Amino acid sequence: MNHKDTDFQAFSHQILLWYSLNPRELPWRGTKNPYKIWLSEIILQQTRVAQGMPYYYKFVKNYPTVEDLALAPEEDVLRLWQGLGYYSRARNLHTCAKYIHFELGGKFPETYAELLKLKGVGSYTASAISSFAFGEAKAVVDGNVFRVLARYFGIETDIASSRGKKEFEALADQLIPKDQPGEYNQAIMDFGSRQCTPTNPDCGICPLKQSCFAYTQNLVKDLPVKIKKLKIKERHLHYYIIKCGEDWVWKKRGSGDIWEGLFDFPVLEKEKPNDSLQFEPLDGKEFEQIDKKYRHILSHQKLNATFSKVEIPSKNYQKLADWCEERGFILVNEEKIDYLAKPKLIVNFLNDQGI
Repeated sequence: MNHKDTDFQAFSHQILLWYSLNPRELPWRGTKNPYKIWLSEIILQQTRVAQGMPYYYKFVKNYPTVEDLALAPEEDVLRLWQGLGYYSRARNLHTCAKYIHFELGGKFPETYAELLKLKGVGSYTASAISSFAFGEAKAVVDGNVFRVLARYFGIETDIASSRGKKEFEALADQLIPKDQPGEYNQAIMDFGSRQCTPTNPDCGICPLKQSCFAYTQNLVKDLPVKIKKLKIKERHLHYYIIKCGEDWVWKKRGSGDIWEGLFDFPVLEKEKPNDSLQFEPLDGKEFEQIDKKYRHILSHQKLNATFSKVEIPSKNYQKLADWCEERGFILVNEEKIDYLAKPKLIVNFLNDQGI
């Protein structure tokens, strides 16, 4: 379909009309508070609304303003984020909050161009904040918008390509009504998530079906086009649970790998599932392997984890403490384990252990 042959105004009007008849109540809708809008958008990156909503409520309750978030310890922020995944979002969230509070006097930038300069804020999030909070006519383009535009206008450009991103963003900016940018952005995203769904969309009741290229050409299942595929890496982790009385040995994960800033146990990584590992036993004791195996899937990695445990006699506590200090490990009392920010894999293991 040639974009020039399409009545952009009629398309936008139909999207807004559909939205007025199918409103969706969400806690961050209807506000122009840039902090709450920014918070919701960061939480909802790579996250379904149903999963993200409890986290939004927790963050607003614990950190009602950007100042509260900026002044919070990073470990507390990561702990509150626990279970949501993609922890770089939480670290960027905290870094950005500190920048806004300390460098910008607590005032959010009001334009798309300025918002893009913030840590962790990409084109989608900058568009959302600028249009929802400040009324800038800048279109959001997420997966839902890609799908609606690709199907309606018959665009076969790969949405995962840089060319596709530019093409869809340019078209989206042409479609957005200048007098209702925030409302329209909410509308088209909702239309994509609830009406023009990835699989089995109910085209029979779609108000745009008569002028939709994909519907009239029987290409709904073929659009949008996404060629680029993410290479998944498989990893085999073996964790060592070392206890002495009520204290457990923990390790804070560093940068350069998954779960930066979170806590897990001492770990060795195997190239293959059946490779043997060597781990220095303490006090001459051998580790007892736990039978249950754990599997955790990230966006770009599949983690296979096994666990072994050993109990160190209380008389050797100081020796263990010295051993930990040499290796960058810490001893944490069992009662305080819950306060550590931990990846979901470790939380699942602890739940199985009744901790």
